[in-house]
Amino acid sequence: MLTLDAIQQSSQISCLLREITSIAIAGLSPKEQRPSNMVGRYLLEAGYTIFPVNPGQKEILGEICYPDIISLPRSVDLINIFRKSTEVPAIIDQVMEMDPLPRAIWMQQGIVNESAAAVARDKGIFVVMDRCIKVDHANLLHR
Repeated sequence: MLTLDAIQQSSQISCLLREITSIAIAGLSPKEQRPSNMVGRYLLEAGYTIFPVNPGQKEILGEICYPDIISLPRSVDLINIFRKSTEVPAIIDQVMEMDPLPRAIWMQQGIVNESAAAVARDKGIFVVMDRCIKVDHANLLHR
């Protein structure tokens, strides 16, 4: 049974995914079989501009890869995180240096960090944890 909170969050996520155009993917893997790569490809095919973030790579999915969030060449609407939960606070620290701040932080399925989420929420950033952006996009926007 869906709770009112779950329905409200799904509605907010649906609106967010309709309105954003740019997504930085922290932890995007160059390996095609990895979930982050599959999600990155899906997001590109869905029409989003993606910015791979992986310090060990120069290019992923045909896009220039950046070593960290603060190296991004321009602001982005959403930061999608494919890193361990323990690594999220360092990413959020970098996000807090962005100007303007992104609209949302998305921690992929299996990634939860309540304290980092609280820091982002305190700055007015919408936070999603432990959900797959690809699954939500497909389910909520019927693509």
